[in-house]
Amino acid sequence: MLLLAAAFLVAFVLLLYMVSPLISPKPLALPGAHVVVTGGSSGIGKCVAIECYKQGAFITLVARNEDKLLQAKKEIGKHSINDKQVVLCISVDVSQDYNQVENVIKQAQEKLGPVDMLVNCAGMAVSGKFEDLDVSSFERLMSINYLGSVYPSRAVITTMKERRVGRIVFVSSQAGQLGLYGFTAYSPSKFAIRGLAEALQMEVKPYNIYVTVAYPPDTDTPGFAEENKTKPLETRLISETTSVCKPEQVAKQIVKDAIQGNFNSSFGSDGYMLSALTCGMAPVTSITEGLQQVVTMGLFRTIALFYLGSFDSIVRRCMMQREKSEITDKTA
Repeated sequence: MLLLAAAFLVAFVLLLYMVSPLISPKPLALPGAHVVVTGGSSGIGKCVAIECYKQGAFITLVARNEDKLLQAKKEIGKHSINDKQVVLCISVDVSQDYNQVENVIKQAQEKLGPVDMLVNCAGMAVSGKFEDLDVSSFERLMSINYLGSVYPSRAVITTMKERRVGRIVFVSSQAGQLGLYGFTAYSPSKFAIRGLAEALQMEVKPYNIYVTVAYPPDTDTPGFAEENKTKPLETRLISETTSVCKPEQVAKQIVKDAIQGNFNSSFGSDGYMLSALTCGMAPVTSITEGLQQVVTMGLFRTIALFYLGSFDSIVRRCMMQREKSEITDKTA
């Protein structure tokens, strides 16, 4: 009976593996495609633009700083594969005025054609203890990280539905999969992106439009360097339990998953575990992916409990050291 059950399981898994590609979306061809990247003047956004340009795409870079945009355009231009490719730069704050964002997208489409893929990379991080953060930090992060993804997506969705083709990428964060010390303002703004992506995917899937949510870990970008200047000790120690990724590596994975139409884009073994643990009712693009999540859930939850225990230990240890230091200062 055990042999029969094992044989049935193996046959079932093989069947799923064979059937899976039949229900997966058709890959998006990047040569000649128009890719819009917000936050494209530096960091992950710039690396995504370079990766798409290397594959023959036309690029529209959107960011606030015009000087940085022009510098990024020069860097990206070095990676062209034919003399027809174009990099268009538009300076705008994607989080402030929807009408302005809509006009910018229209300008880009008039020059380079309909948008085939939108990559929402615009964002920022602010860390600090909940009671130490100014209320304006919560408002600013929700505006930049959440509305800064809503507005460009809203501006491209109608044309994508009319054409029955498109990819929309939201760059969240591993801090958008679990709440961490010091990220009471940042994490909610990245969690919100997940909810938007799931709801939007259900709406647009019948139109052959696929949504991807990327959950990069700490990545060596100018934004990460700026974030580290004010990071609480607890947050820094927790962050140091994992390695810092290169933006080029993150960008390659994001582009690969977006082309394939994968809903989830994760990085490394920790990222894979987090994505399986937090999959919930998230869409899948293959039966195999769903089966893997079901099989690994219990094991990953067990491992996660050890992680959570170590994080709590770090927080308690820092609190005790801080209290001890305060007592010493008072008695000195």
